[in-house]
This record gives sequence, structure tokens and C-alpha cells, in this order.
Amino acid sequence: MDSEQRWKRRRPGQVKPSSFSPWPHLFSLMFLLFCLSFFVFSLFISSDRYLVSSSAFRPLLSSSTLSLLSSSAADDFATSGSQDSRLLSAPFRVEDRVHFPDHLLLLVGSPHRISSTKNFECVYYLRNHSAAEIGNQGFVTALPVLSADAYDEFRSIVRCPLPPTNYSAAADLRRHGGTAVYHSKRLDRTVHSWDKVAYEAALEGDTAVVFVKGLNLRPHRRSDPAQFSCHFGLDSNWDRDDEQILTSETISAAQEVVRCLLPRSIRSNPSKANGIRVTIGVPGNFHSGDGKSSVHVPVPSVAKISGSGKDFDTKRSNKFQICACTMLWNQASFLREWIMYHSWLGVERWFVYDNNSDDGIKEVIEELNLENHNVSRHIWPWIKAQEAGFSHCVLKARGDCKWLAFFDVDEFFYFPFPRRRNKLMIPGKGSLRAMVANFSTYSSVPVAEIRTACHSFGPSGQTSHPTQGVTAGYTCRLQQPERHKSIVRLDALDTTLLNEVHHFRLKEGFRYLNVPESSAVINHYKYQVWETFRTKFYRRVSSYVVDWQENQNTGSKDRAPGLGTEAIEPPNWRLQFCEVWDTGLRDFVLANFADSSTGKLPWERPRR
Repeated sequence: MDSEQRWKRRRPGQVKPSSFSPWPHLFSLMFLLFCLSFFVFSLFISSDRYLVSSSAFRPLLSSSTLSLLSSSAADDFATSGSQDSRLLSAPFRVEDRVHFPDHLLLLVGSPHRISSTKNFECVYYLRNHSAAEIGNQGFVTALPVLSADAYDEFRSIVRCPLPPTNYSAAADLRRHGGTAVYHSKRLDRTVHSWDKVAYEAALEGDTAVVFVKGLNLRPHRRSDPAQFSCHFGLDSNWDRDDEQILTSETISAAQEVVRCLLPRSIRSNPSKANGIRVTIGVPGNFHSGDGKSSVHVPVPSVAKISGSGKDFDTKRSNKFQICACTMLWNQASFLREWIMYHSWLGVERWFVYDNNSDDGIKEVIEELNLENHNVSRHIWPWIKAQEAGFSHCVLKARGDCKWLAFFDVDEFFYFPFPRRRNKLMIPGKGSLRAMVANFSTYSSVPVAEIRTACHSFGPSGQTSHPTQGVTAGYTCRLQQPERHKSIVRLDALDTTLLNEVHHFRLKEGFRYLNVPESSAVINHYKYQVWETFRTKFYRRVSSYVVDWQENQNTGSKDRAPGLGTEAIEPPNWRLQFCEVWDTGLRDFVLANFADSSTGKLPWERPRR
């Protein structure tokens, strides 16, 4: 009811304000002005600019149980708002913090996505001060944001430097040069350690797949799911009353991936599950009479269910025959060559998992999409979690793809030229797609994984990055292959999504196939010119490979033999790792991709 209607009810005999009847008294005129002022003020405070409600940050759930969760969360939010009215008008809210070895990650609930660092700065507080003291700017220091990205449907991520000495990691966010601080609704100063936290969740059918750090399960083995439980709620406070938290059983567990049966109330409303926080319960320190743990303690969680709609719909028709997935960090300069080359070979869809890049990869992907390459960028801020990321990529790709290739942006499929009656048979467009189709029907036992051996190339005498790209620039390699990479049939993967980066566990009744080197190989441009190699190996995305400067796993194939741990270019680096001159892929690329008049390759950039 607006002010005019309220005025009518109080004075039913009064003439409408729109009439031209004169006011008999000055007091009546002042009353009208007061009513109009109040009406304008009411419109102002009810506008979108100032409207704050729990629905802005919490999912709307329709089932009775989930409605209970939602209403309870709304009450908590309203109560917390009375403590600090300034929080209610803030457009951003720090929901969670995760402490990594080299930076601090803020997960920020916001009605608008944060994708720029220039407008914000990270705020830190001196240790051991009360909540009231925290609000005092005398206890605050600020540092520039490292990077920011849109993360999911309801959160952005902001990467902050580690806190200065004597300052807490319970950082917040504020606009650059401002004083208003955007922090959690209850002044919650919790900082989650990357050593133990549930960090991702996604729906698939009647299950939720939860990614958890710190379970310490046996590597590359299935684990007993009965030792865990699954917990669903709308907040990170898992100690609240049981009626506020939904619990279900686990179906499978392996490495960092646990699959949970959805509670009935969520299962009947999957479209409303987006935004629900989920975690895994692990055996606690309490024991029953039989000596077994009877209490599950929930792992701290920043994981919220996302992509509960079209992203994970596996029943689509007309799926792409072959797609590709990779995880990278600061390798945007290699992306054009990798995608354009393999698109020609038959890859139709691309999933690029971005592991905290800051080299303009977003713009490169946008440009590729304008050139009709179907590439999607997925933010994966979790370090040393490549195996988990590939499991997540399976969930993403199942709705679009029949087969999914997992390989890196410095790895290129190559089909050696076969000869028939002294005639060179050069493979044509779509060769990779044709290979998958041929080998998938190779025997009576269904083939669900195709493994291709990798040859590692060295700097090949180069001292700077070759302008025509890696395929034309590096032509000398080690003689023996190292490892392999796989293309997998998505509907044949084990429920656990268990993988070792290079290959996946398959369901019973399916087998893998090793491709003969005479049919196909992968050229792995692993040891490039020194500057590229140093950058690439300074920080690895792999779940099991340490930074090459750390004195660990020195015998690993992911190390450069003889390099050690010093960031100093070894003598004769440009001539190392060269045992066999192999110009096959270079010749193939120049024959099929070079412009006939200029000789330039389509991914070449003019020199600046």
C-alpha cells in the first residue's frame, strides 16, 4: 500500500490529491508534502539498488525439507544483518576463504560477476583482535588483488596475496580506495586449509559427485564408501540441528572423488538443488562398544552444487563424436596452434580447464570461438588437482560427447605417412576421428579407451620460441617414447571416475587398446627453449608432480634429466634431448596448413 492509499484510509472523506480543490489550512498542505516525501523515500529504499534478501545468495528450493533449510538460512541472514546494517547494503559478500601455499582464495557471493582486479583490493586484519576491533580501520592493511574470475552461477573468485607478517589470513574485499569492507555475513573469520576441504560438487543423475581434499585414500584404488557419509545444507555450519542438514549414503569413493546418493527431497527437485552446500562425513574420534567409529565428522566445505541443469544432461541426441579436455596454466600462446591443428584432425568440442592463468587466455578463447571453434573455459582454481579436474571434465562432457581425449597443449597427434606400392599415403582431414571410429570396433570385446604413445621432443637447436609454432619448429626428439595419452568412451567409465591423468578405469566388460606407433603417435614438445621450459615447469598443475625446483621426485619422468633444481639454464640446453631427427609432423603441417602464397601458418602471429 503506497502513501497515497494510506492517506485515503485515514481520511476517507478527503478529496483525491489529483483534484483541484484548494486546501483550507496550511497544516493540510504540510501533511501532503510529508506524505509525498515519505512515498518517494519508500520507492528509493525498495529499489533494486538497496534491496537485499537471502534469495540473492541462496537457492530457492521447493520441497518441504529444502524449504525448511532455505527459510532457516534466510532467518540467519536477517539476524546477522541487524548486527551490522552496512553488510546488508554491500553488493558483494565473502562466503569462504581457502589458504593455498602461495596465495589466498576468496569465494565471493555477488549479484554481479567479478572479473577485473582494478576495482578491488584485499583487506587484512591484525591477528588476535575482536570482531568489534576488526571494524576499526586502524587494524587494517590492504594489498592489490592478484586476479579475479567469474566462478559459477552464484559466486566469483578473487585471488589475494598471502597476508603480511602479523596479519590474519581471514581477509576480506573492498573497492579500491574505499572504506566499505565486504565480508561474511556473521563476521566469520574461518580460513579453510587446502590440506582438508570439500571444494567442488556436481549433480549426475540421482547422485552428487563431491571432490574432497585430505581424505588420504589409496592412490589409484577404489576405497570402501561405507566409511563415509554425505551431508547437504545451505551453510557451512554443520553443527546445527539435524533437521537443518540432510544426510545420505555414499555410493563410491576413490582418491579425491566421492559419489553420494541424493536425499529424496533433493532428488525430487534436482533443478532447485543449485547452490546447496555439500560435504563428506569422515569417521570421528568417538567409538561405540564394538570399537568402531559411530560418529561422522563433516569435512570443512566450500563446495556447492552447480550445473544441475543442462551441463550434466547425458540424454542428448546428436552428440559430438570426439571432444578434447586439457588443464593448463599460462599457456595461452600455445592454444591457437593446438586447437586449430586438432580441429582439422576431427576434434569438434573443447573443454579448457584454466588453473589460475593470468596470461590473457580468456581473450584467446573468445577469438577462437569467433572463428567457429567450439571452446569453453572452465575455471579450476584448485592446485595439484589434475586427476580430480579430469574427473570433473567427464561430468561436463558427457552431455555433449561420445569420446573424450585427455592431452596437453604441447602434445600433438601425428599419423606417420604409410606407403603402398611406393606411394606415400598422406592422412587427410578428420584422421583422428576416423582412427577412433576404426579402433572402437577393433575386436569382439568393446574398446573404450585408446592409448597413444608419446615421443618427447627437445629444443632442437632453437634459442627462441619458433614463430611458426612448435609443430614446425621442433624436429629432434628422444628415441624411446615416454608414457601415453588416452581417448576414452564416456559411457564406459567406472562409476568412481578413477583416473591416473593418462588413463581411466573402465567398467567391467570393456578394454583398452594400445595404438601401434606405425599408425599414430603423439609428439610431445616437452623440452622447449629454455625460457618456455622454465616457465612451464616452475608451476605444475599435475596432482602428483612437484615444482621442478623442489628437491622431490628427482627421478620422475616429468623431470628434465640432469637439470637438478636450480633455475639456471644448463650448458648446451638447445642441443639436449636430441637423439632422433624427426621432421614428419613439420612436413605434414607445412604441406596441409601453410598459405600457398605467403607460406604462413594459420596460427602464426605477425612479429611486433
